[in-house]
Amino acid sequence: MSKLTHFNSQGRAKMVDISEKNDTIRTAFAKTSIFVSEDIYHEITGGTNKKGDVLSVAQVSGIMAAKQTSNLIPMCHSIALTSVNITFRWKIVEDQYELCIEGEVKTKGSTGVEMEALTAVSVTALTVYDMCKAVDKNMVIGPTMLMKKTGGKSGTYERD
Repeated sequence: MSKLTHFNSQGRAKMVDISEKNDTIRTAFAKTSIFVSEDIYHEITGGTNKKGDVLSVAQVSGIMAAKQTSNLIPMCHSIALTSVNITFRWKIVEDQYELCIEGEVKTKGSTGVEMEALTAVSVTALTVYDMCKAVDKNMVIGPTMLMKKTGGKSGTYERD
């Protein structure tokens, strides 16, 4: 059991002790997509969704989600985030309307922010779904992935 960091000597879950780890500047970049219908695309880009500005609301929800990650994921530490940035870009190929959502989260601390970045983009996509589901429930979210992380003992990771 000693190699499993999130289990105690009784084999039960625990939050790992990060008190001896060095504070470093840590960043994480994550992305996801939500595939929408042409009608939803036009509502979002035209600002005609009945619930309001879809991307502004989704962006704020993603920022809020990053700040709440430790309340959602049991073994995550509470982290003082120094920056959260959510960006959007459309990718349209034939009749596929893909909203690409990217999130960057930063901190200066003793543990990484990968989960915060992944949570931020996931909740951003879920908010787009929630605001547009009255138009079409056939939206598809994903894939969701960590693209890059920097800082900490393990250094830089970058997806191929």
